[in-house]
Amino acid sequence: MKRPRKGAGRPPAARHPRKKPTIQAILAERGIVRATLAGIPKCDRDDVEQEVFLGAWRAVRRGKYRPDPRDKPRDALRKWLHGIAWRQASKYFESAYVRRAILHAEPLGLLRGLVGPNLDAQVEARDLLRAIERLEPRHREILLAVDAPETLSAYAAQRGMSPGTAASRLRIARAMLALKIRRWRR
Repeated sequence: MKRPRKGAGRPPAARHPRKKPTIQAILAERGIVRATLAGIPKCDRDDVEQEVFLGAWRAVRRGKYRPDPRDKPRDALRKWLHGIAWRQASKYFESAYVRRAILHAEPLGLLRGLVGPNLDAQVEARDLLRAIERLEPRHREILLAVDAPETLSAYAAQRGMSPGTAASRLRIARAMLALKIRRWRR
């Protein structure tokens, strides 16, 4: 007797309609991502977590998030983020960096010169991400839209506003980000 395949009753995910959760909804599920990445050393966990959220946001923008309409929206998002986190953790553990890591008491003493990104630049980038996270949703949305492949005019047209209004809102959002960064560094 032939057993039915697991999940054979559901249509393939590509047949489900595209959904576009907000960045706030994705970031709100940080707990499931952190729990999935618990086995990664603390020194690398923030970087892998960042890769998870960046990968999820890029996938949403490309229309790759297609949850089953029968699932609760939050449960579907959590399952999807768990899958992304699990794959990123797998990539981390399979990377040559982890497989060939040699522990040394004074690793920076082995370097003859500066290699890789400056530590100050890394700290500054994390501060910037924290400042963006603390912005109001409307400011965060337009700042993230600048990174999208569509133009600012296309962004404005999708939201029923003029390109001048979108440019003005972008200018205001950048000013608010600069203010948050200044306050953060005090």
